[in-house]
Amino acid sequence: MAPTSAPWRTDDRPSPTASTAPKPAPRTTEPRVSRPAPTGLWALIIAGGYAAGLAADAIGLPAPYLLSSLLVGAVLALCGGIRDRLPAPANRASQALVGALMGSYLTPSALVSAAPVALPLTVVTAATIALSVAIAWFLARGGRISRPSAVLGMVPGGSAAIVTCADELNADVRLVAFTQYLRVGLVATTAPLAAHWMTSASSAAGGHPAAGGAAGSGLLHLVAGSDQLTGLVTLAAIALVGSWAGRRLRVPTPVLIGPMLVALVATFSGALPGFAPVGVLQNVVFVLVGLDVGVRFTRQTLLSVRRLLPPILACMAVVCLGCAGLAWVFAGVTSIPFTDAYLATTPGGINAVLATAVSSHANVALVSTVQSLRLLVVVLVTPLITRRLAAGRRPAPLTA
Repeated sequence: MAPTSAPWRTDDRPSPTASTAPKPAPRTTEPRVSRPAPTGLWALIIAGGYAAGLAADAIGLPAPYLLSSLLVGAVLALCGGIRDRLPAPANRASQALVGALMGSYLTPSALVSAAPVALPLTVVTAATIALSVAIAWFLARGGRISRPSAVLGMVPGGSAAIVTCADELNADVRLVAFTQYLRVGLVATTAPLAAHWMTSASSAAGGHPAAGGAAGSGLLHLVAGSDQLTGLVTLAAIALVGSWAGRRLRVPTPVLIGPMLVALVATFSGALPGFAPVGVLQNVVFVLVGLDVGVRFTRQTLLSVRRLLPPILACMAVVCLGCAGLAWVFAGVTSIPFTDAYLATTPGGINAVLATAVSSHANVALVSTVQSLRLLVVVLVTPLITRRLAAGRRPAPLTA
């Protein structure tokens, strides 16, 4: 009888000799605490993020729906109010709609206008990757972060794809995910403010004022075309077909890039009506993007990397400042506005950067083209660079 009664006693009074008895308790109660009512809870959070966006828009905050929902998500995650990521269907839908929006801006005239800057664009892209790898190598010199983890954490662009391949490259997935999304959060928070400041400074200096939003975008005006029903059906078809094609073609971040490529074909053909999300639908998409970034910053994540946070933040600041310097050179060589160059070369967070470009009325086609091309290059070359740097060196474990 003693062996059968001991486990029950350890539930009330933990004993050092019964090591397996306490394990079932947290595993049976934790999921119930973290997921009380996913659908209803997330509906309230999304509605709250939209309400916060309306308030932020009323006071003139740049990229209001993106920035306010990011802050709402971060506060809820840090306070323990939400412990789950954005539901997968909502995340996939927001990525697909962002991809369709990106593709709608890549018109033939926009790509032709971007052709003269192809060479400096390529040089800036290569320089951005080289800068990130150099900073990652410096970060790994202390020995507390392995080279694969440092490189995968620092490279700009393709956060989801980079985190996915971390295991295969013997990197610490937890550290890579935290570093990638911390960088995305910093970019998403600072880019709207920087773009707003630069746009205001340009207008004050006599530059061209920012163009207004889409005229006549009422509550029921959800897509750019005049025929709302046809436009919504086209948008849904582009999102679904593009996501399927992206997975079949195995492109990086298929749910984003696939719809972008299909939307690009639709835009070039000119046969399909206006399908780009506008008005309330666009705002909801930006709310979902902001929440997806914000809810990743939980207390557990911050505690697990608290000792590594200062050097990581310092290295990120260097990368961001370096990219801003490259943007300044890029703008000087190509004579494009510095705001456009800055958003085009910002290190990662393509969804957030696109939202910022739309809100600040920047050259969205240029920003989308540069960010998309760099994302593809980063996802293709980062595994090769990581394996090269990690050759002959075993990864160091993450120490909290």
